Order: sequence, then C-alpha cells, then structure tokens
Amino acid sequence: MSPLPEPPTWNQPLPEAHPPAEMTIHHLPTGTYDTRAALAVKGGSFRDKRHFAASAVLVRHPKGDLLIDAGFGAGVAAHIAMLPRFMRAPYAVGRTVREQLDDSGYDRSRLLGVLLTHSHWDHTSGLDGLPGTPIWMNRDERQYAAAPDEKVFRQVSRGHPIHEYGFTDEPYLGFGSSHDVYGDGAVVVVLAGGHTTGSVIVFVTLPSGLRYAFIGDLTWQIDGIRRRVERPWLLSRLADSDRGRLRQDLLRMIALDGLMRIVPAHDLGSYDGIPLLAPEAAARSH
Repeated sequence: MSPLPEPPTWNQPLPEAHPPAEMTIHHLPTGTYDTRAALAVKGGSFRDKRHFAASAVLVRHPKGDLLIDAGFGAGVAAHIAMLPRFMRAPYAVGRTVREQLDDSGYDRSRLLGVLLTHSHWDHTSGLDGLPGTPIWMNRDERQYAAAPDEKVFRQVSRGHPIHEYGFTDEPYLGFGSSHDVYGDGAVVVVLAGGHTTGSVIVFVTLPSGLRYAFIGDLTWQIDGIRRRVERPWLLSRLADSDRGRLRQDLLRMIALDGLMRIVPAHDLGSYDGIPLLAPEAAARSH
C-alpha cells in the first residue's frame, strides 16, 4: 500500500486573523462508535479497533456562538435504527450537547446556530435536543441532505430554520473560495465537497494564535493526514460523492499539517487539548 505523493508544505503566510480576546472553543463529546482501522484508512488493521468520536465543538465569540456539528442526540438509538444494517456499529453514549450546555449554565440564546461540516446522521443526531436552533448549511449540502437516504437529517431538522450561507471568491489556504463567519478571520469556512457535495472545513484561529482545522469526514482518522492514505476503495465508493475531489482536498490539508491542529471529526485523540465546557467557562460568557 503506497501513500499519496507528499505535497509541498504550505510556504506562504497564513491568512490574517483578528480573533477577539474573549473568543474560546470547547469540545462537547457525546459518545463513540466502534470501527476497525482496516475500514477507516488504507493499510489499517482489523485488530485495531477505533472508537470513532461523535462530538460537537462550541465556538464562543462576542458576536454570537456557533456549534460545529451536533454529535449524538437523545434519540440516537432510533436514529441508528434508521440506517442500513451494514452501517450500524456498537456505540456508547455520553451526555448530549443540550445536556452539556444546560448543565454548564450556558445561555442558549447566545447560540447563532449549528454549523454542519455535513449532514450525515452522526453529525446531526444532536439537533433533536436543540429545537428552533438555526442550521447553517450551504446550498450544495442542502441539496445533498434532501436525498431519500438522509432520513435522520430530515427527521431531526424539522422545525429548525435553515441559514444558507454562500462562499465569496476569496481564496483561503489553497481552497478557491471561503466564507468568513464573523468578518475577522477567526472562523472561516471553505467548501470541500468530496465526501458529500457540500462538505466543508472550518478553520478556527484563537486569540493565542493557535489554529485549528475541523475537517469533518475528509478523513475519518488522523492517519489519513499523517500517513497520507485515503479510505479503503470500497468504503470510499460507499461513502464519498467525489473521490477525486476528496483526494485533492486531502492533499491540501496534508500540506498544512504542522501549521495548525487538524481535527478529523471522528478522531477522538485529535480533540485532546480542547477544553470541555465547564460551569466556570460558561459563567465567563455572561
């Protein structure tokens, strides 16, 4: 098994960003499900069992907060039952996003919406506990999510307003266009439509200068970045909309490794160092 060719490391200045001093991010883990590494990345072992994360990330910003994805919801068992049998895996549940926000004393009126990396069930299940919260999606992902297979999204999105955002012509780190959420470079979304047609990567820059790239399902595990490997052929055929585009975007992110923290949505260890939402953290937002 040969890795992808190593792309040149990004050698241009990183985009300018001016995140406000009060801005923070928090990891909200909601559970895991089990997958063998052999089914996650080329060259993985069947003996290597991976606990795939189902998580959300809360971005706290003075102009309003956003959740990146929603993790498992209270109805996750019913959501999994809606999947084809071959997609069901052993899973463990934790506290939902709603429970973590409420238990911390967080003021949910601060929440601008849930910015989805894409609309698959394990990123949207937790919408069932956030009634009325806007769902942030681009046009391509709205069309993808309307397909008959996306049963979970259609169920959990009922009653949620859709905030449709677009992309400017402004390139960002090798991607052709971008959406600057707050206008300060702190949270920038780019289209990476290889997994689903409207999949996105969310780049976050903190006041400390630390940068994150929340890459959704561009690769399921950080091995895809560090070992330069794609999903196994059959799994990619089943899971990805455009394998060629996914490869291009994976190479773009490999070129950025080391310049920022890259977080595949399902790689539990990649969230290490992102603080959980504790009561004292929420109190500082008031």
